[in-house]
Amino acid sequence: MYAARFAARGHDLILVARNKDRLAALADKLITQHGVKVRTLVADLTDRAGLSQVENVLKTDASITHLINNAGFGSAAPLASASVEEMEKMVAINVTAPLRLTYAAVPQFVARKQGTIVNIASIVAIGPEILNGVYGGTKSFVLAFSQSLRKELAGTGVHVQVVLPGATGTEFWDIAGLPASNLPKEWVMSAADLVDAALRGLDRGEFATVPSLADGAEFEAWEAARQTMLPHLSSAVVAERYRS
Repeated sequence: MYAARFAARGHDLILVARNKDRLAALADKLITQHGVKVRTLVADLTDRAGLSQVENVLKTDASITHLINNAGFGSAAPLASASVEEMEKMVAINVTAPLRLTYAAVPQFVARKQGTIVNIASIVAIGPEILNGVYGGTKSFVLAFSQSLRKELAGTGVHVQVVLPGATGTEFWDIAGLPASNLPKEWVMSAADLVDAALRGLDRGEFATVPSLADGAEFEAWEAARQTMLPHLSSAVVAERYRS
C-alpha cells in the first residue's frame, strides 16, 4: 500500500520482496496506473546476501529520498510454545534488517542534507505483553531506535517517522497464527486507511504516528512521563526507597 500511495504522488520506486512474481505484478500495475519508474529487487531480508544487495543500493543510488522500513512479521503464539528458530527469523527481519538498511541510508541522506526514514513499529512497542513477547520486543526496538535516530539526526535535514499501527487487515495475522477474521471487526483497520493516516502524519512532520489513537494527548502524556523520568534514572546514590 505504501508503494501505491508513493507512486500516486509521482515517486519513482525501488521495491524489495522475496516473491519475484508478485513483485513483478505490482511493479507492472504501478507503472501502468501512475507512469512512474519502478525497479524491483528480489531479496530475502533474513538472508545476509539479500540484505547486502539492498544495502548496496542504498549506499550507491543518489536518487533515493525515502527509506520505508515496513518488512516484518509477527506471532501470537505464547513464548514457551513458539519455535525459537521462527523467533530468530523474526528478530532478523524486524530488527537486523531495518538496523542495517538505516545504517546504509543515513550517511547518504546526511551528506545530501535531506531524506526521510519511516520505521513501521506497532502498538506492541508500547504494550509488548499484548502479543508474543519476542514480537513485542522487536517492535520496542524499532520505537527506541527511531527515538535515538530522531535525536542524532536533528538539524541534518533528515526526518524520522515511526508508525505504530494497531491490528491491520493484512496477511500479518494469518502468518501470526491468528487470522484477522477472529478479531473484533472494530479493532481491524484497513491497510489503505493505515497508510493514508501515516502519510498525513508524515506530511505534518510528526515523529510518532498512532493511526488508531483517537486522543493524541494520551501519547503525548506517555512521552512526557518518560521525559520526566529520564534525568532521574541514573545516580551514584541508591534511592531512599531501597535503603530500608
